[in-house]
Amino acid sequence: MKSFNSSSEVLSRVTLRNPIHFFALGLGSGLLRPAPGTWGSFVAVIIGAFLLSFMGNTAFLIFTVASFFIGIYFCQKTSDDMGVHDHGAIVWDEFVAVWLVLLTVPAINWQWCLIAFVIFRLFDILKPFPIRYFDNKLESGFGIMIDDVLAAIYSIMVIWFIHQY
Repeated sequence: MKSFNSSSEVLSRVTLRNPIHFFALGLGSGLLRPAPGTWGSFVAVIIGAFLLSFMGNTAFLIFTVASFFIGIYFCQKTSDDMGVHDHGAIVWDEFVAVWLVLLTVPAINWQWCLIAFVIFRLFDILKPFPIRYFDNKLESGFGIMIDDVLAAIYSIMVIWFIHQY
């Protein structure tokens, strides 16, 4: 579903008044330029740190898993409405992935939140194997979500290593 339409034309097809678009666009953070994925991840860290502190690990894990499955629909619907697969403004996948990473940091403080943010963004941008493969091959809401979850898994492994040593 590749499109050669201008970004402004594509973005004109979505609105933050639509709750599905609102969430898929990361509460609007995906509309920030440059680097909407970075902005979305930043907002996700702030929201995630707050929610995790408030909810606790178990409830936040349930919330995050539910957000993944709901995100499959949100991202697919918004992608369909835009006419572009995985437009950069769709950042709900970053939200869920960052939340997974935050679940594994030793403490919710600015240092660990910064480490989680930076490491996740590196893996999300670099897309080492098999992340790039899934990013390129799965043109669906699941595909939009899963490449970021894989980046989160890589990030979790690095954070575990940092914490151990």
